[in-house]
Amino acid sequence: MSAVLNEAPTALDSHKVSGAALRTFFRIADAWNLSGKEQIALLGNPSKSTFYRWKQITDLTLPQDTLERLSYIFGIYSALQVLLPQEAAADTWVRKPNTAPMFGGRSALERMLSGQVSDLYVVRQYLDAQRGGWA
Repeated sequence: MSAVLNEAPTALDSHKVSGAALRTFFRIADAWNLSGKEQIALLGNPSKSTFYRWKQITDLTLPQDTLERLSYIFGIYSALQVLLPQEAAADTWVRKPNTAPMFGGRSALERMLSGQVSDLYVVRQYLDAQRGGWA
């Protein structure tokens, strides 16, 4: 049984979740007031044509890297909803300067826009630690 739990998602699994994952991402992007350029960066810098195709087509399979990025973004969004129950505060937090050492006075969004999936992980880990979760 443990071998089954450790298997990587199959292409079929990725296909099943891709459309819903993108719809969720675009709702978060609206809540965070992300520009198209910021959305593209968070998605891993797909070409503009790919990005706009993703906005229109729901029957697709996203690359694993993009699904990993989306997973971190969903975790960040979810943690913010717990930490800052007022929707406006949760949605604007990503743009506010932060004095925590990993941000160096920059906003979490600036860190996330670096293009590295590891920066999404760092922001997610920071928020999980703030919630009292594991860091």
